[in-house]
Formats: sequence, C-alpha cells, structure tokens
Amino acid sequence: MARTLTVVFGNGKEFEFSIGQAELAAVGEEAAWRWFDKEYTELDCQASSPVGKVLVIDKILNVAKFSGESRFAGDTAWAQDYARHAARLLDRDKVRVDVGNAAIGF
Repeated sequence: MARTLTVVFGNGKEFEFSIGQAELAAVGEEAAWRWFDKEYTELDCQASSPVGKVLVIDKILNVAKFSGESRFAGDTAWAQDYARHAARLLDRDKVRVDVGNAAIGF
C-alpha cells in the first residue's frame, strides 16, 4: 500500500507525495535517520526544545521549515527524498506536515 505525505506551508501551498512500497522498502530506518541528521545540520536548524533534545518530529518539521516552500517547488528530487525518509520514520499511511502550525498529523 502506498503512503501519502503532504507538506503544507502557512500560505496554503501544499505538496503531496505518494511513496510506493518498493520505494519505501529501499530506505532503511537507519538511513532515514542519517538523511534527516545530515539535512538538519546542513540547514543549521534550531532545537525547539529548551533542553536541546531533538525528536524525530522536530527534525521533520524543521527540515521542511528551514528548506522552505521554494525548495519543495524547485527541487523535486530533494522533495521526494524528504517525503520518502519522513514516511519511513513516521511509518503511517497518511501524514500531514503542517509547517505553518508546527504540527504533524496522521
């Protein structure tokens, strides 16, 4: 069964991705963690927790936020990688990453 991941920015712009089983199976959980760790560091994201603990949801939200709508629109290969790795880590059929409201819904 395919997974659906939607990334929503505050202005109502949405990016929807469908991730098939074969595509999802090609990414291991450890690889997905490494991908988000790398992106989080390269984008110089800030921890939202005052104690510095960064949860997977924080990484997924902040990578989307600091990458911005323009990266999702202009770099489709990167955007599909984002969706694939997020889908692997969250392991849900439907995910909505709401950047403007800093929330992830299932």
